[in-house]
Amino acid sequence: MFAKKVNKTFLWGLRNVSAPKQAIPVAVARQQHTRPETSSAKSLMDIGTRRIFNEDHDIFRQSVRRFFQEEVIPYHSEWEKAGQVSRGLWEKAGEQGMLGVMIPEEHGGIGADLFSAAVLWEEQMYSNCSGPGFALHSDIVMPYLSNYGSKEQNERFIPEMTAGRCISAIAMTEPGAGSDLQGVKTYAKKDGSDWILNGNKVFISNGWMCDLVVVVAVTNREAKVAAHGISLFLVENGTKGFQKGRKLEKIGLKAQDTAELFFEDVRLPADALIGEVNKGFYYLMNELPQERLAIAGIAIASCEFMFEETRNYVMQRKAFGKTIAHLQTVQHKLAELKTEICVGRAFVDNCLLLHSEKRLDAATASMAKYWASDLQNKVATQCLQLHGGWGYMWEYPIAKAFVDARIQPIYGGTNEIMKELIARTIVNQK
Repeated sequence: MFAKKVNKTFLWGLRNVSAPKQAIPVAVARQQHTRPETSSAKSLMDIGTRRIFNEDHDIFRQSVRRFFQEEVIPYHSEWEKAGQVSRGLWEKAGEQGMLGVMIPEEHGGIGADLFSAAVLWEEQMYSNCSGPGFALHSDIVMPYLSNYGSKEQNERFIPEMTAGRCISAIAMTEPGAGSDLQGVKTYAKKDGSDWILNGNKVFISNGWMCDLVVVVAVTNREAKVAAHGISLFLVENGTKGFQKGRKLEKIGLKAQDTAELFFEDVRLPADALIGEVNKGFYYLMNELPQERLAIAGIAIASCEFMFEETRNYVMQRKAFGKTIAHLQTVQHKLAELKTEICVGRAFVDNCLLLHSEKRLDAATASMAKYWASDLQNKVATQCLQLHGGWGYMWEYPIAKAFVDARIQPIYGGTNEIMKELIARTIVNQK
């Protein structure tokens, strides 16, 4: 039923992206080797660059870019005031095949590849519109159902999530537990075949609009190691005892709804459990590398947008009778920024390749997240500086990109935790 409502021509191209490598014609394969890398492209946001993509990805990118230009950018200022995007946007994204991109067709997703998902991350950043929580929904929440959920859970939820009619969130963070997931206090107690859930979560992206939330909860308080007593549950909006708090006001991501969630004696049936009981921490550790890779991809794409926005500004802004791009200090700063962005892009693209081959380990994903999000904040600061006083005005895109960047080293595990995870692989080797 869902497929009939989707742009079929668009989906044909998108699904064709994941065709086996040996099916690519020789002429196309040769062309892949001549695609310019970011460093030699006219613009860091050019379509048709980078060896990790092919012509089908380019067609998809054109469609996604047009979607953001037509369906997101004109309305984003209104959504910033409202603290959320519209439900209609989610359904339009579903109609265009932009949700659940990597989820297998047999589970109700689109069935495309990782690089198609990366195109979506990048194009959203190129639009400078952080409101739509598509990446969280598609590439962080949906894999928990697809990879660990039951056949019934997949059949019930994933087609609706792919269509944009069921918006999802994941509730990990608590007032007293952020990056330390083993410090979670939300508790689910067995009651016959049911579970009784109590606790509260905070800073939950898509939390206000969510129809379905994956909740991280303790199910065995007696476990010798806290990680061995954590499970994941599906909680639907409207379930008795499940309440949403206020939409939280943030310094950035103003159009992305973020909320507190409260669970008071929420009775959940046995089939609300994802996978096996007490295996939740294991599932989280398996999926967090993809989340951190997504954050890294978003960070580098934001850097590319900010660089191009700043380049355009300094080429037009005049001082002392010339554009400020004529100043050597500005030229050198742009040279430094472009070099660092291109170095970061090369590493993140390599991580995408590794992940597409299921070879991206947790430490490397942590490196990508930490490095790219730190770079994003450095680029944001220096690009705003190059805008001078106008960079501090909200009407200028660089101001929004600047405040949106600040959350990146915090969520998905703080960068301090990323360094801890990386360090363990260095000092614990035998």
